[in-house]
Amino acid sequence: MNIEFKINEFEGPLDLLLHLIKESKMDIMNIEIEEITKQYISYLEEQEKMNLEIASEYLVLASELIEIKSKLLLPNEKLETEDGEEIDPREELVNRLLEYQAYKEITKVLQEKENIRKEIYTKSPENINNYAEENTTITTDVSLDDLVDAFKKYLERQRANKPLKTKVTVNEISVSSRRHDIKRILKEKKKISFFELFPVVSKDYIVATFLAVLEMAKSKELIITQEKEFSDIICEVPNGK
Repeated sequence: MNIEFKINEFEGPLDLLLHLIKESKMDIMNIEIEEITKQYISYLEEQEKMNLEIASEYLVLASELIEIKSKLLLPNEKLETEDGEEIDPREELVNRLLEYQAYKEITKVLQEKENIRKEIYTKSPENINNYAEENTTITTDVSLDDLVDAFKKYLERQRANKPLKTKVTVNEISVSSRRHDIKRILKEKKKISFFELFPVVSKDYIVATFLAVLEMAKSKELIITQEKEFSDIICEVPNGK
């Protein structure tokens, strides 16, 4: 029964042969068949001494090496093409080794790309309304998607002007503190543009403000309206407050 055979982590006879050629510092285009055959067979004999079963493909390549060696040693066995050019018995083996070497390099590159890809996680876009409670309505005029879309556009504009700060400081902005600030602003002005609620361009400030607006809309502490599509989004105090 043939088994997958490895010698010092070599997979397959070509892998072993290629290693021997490199270790002997031979030119792959001009292999010293007699020397490389000797080394190859020596490796196989070592495996037999350890009572390891040798897969048939290793023995096949050994016989090919011996045949090539014999052709090189016997001048009468030289082959010629139709044009009278002498055929090098090593040519077919060299071509196989070059092809194997190319596949091995490609495999290495693909393995590296696969390892990089394993570190990347993606998720298909979803309608975030699916996560909203059925009895929660931000406003009769502006949907949650509209508000998130406006927020994304605001971030894009700010990013074009100045990168958001990502360094976390001791004085982080909390959602509750921003709710308090927004209540104070609405008490003074009654209504304000949604985008005016972001006077500070820092990541923690922007996120805290946006979450504060969502919580206040959910608890009916403010209403969000938009007169028409693409017009400004207004946050204002609910009637009677």
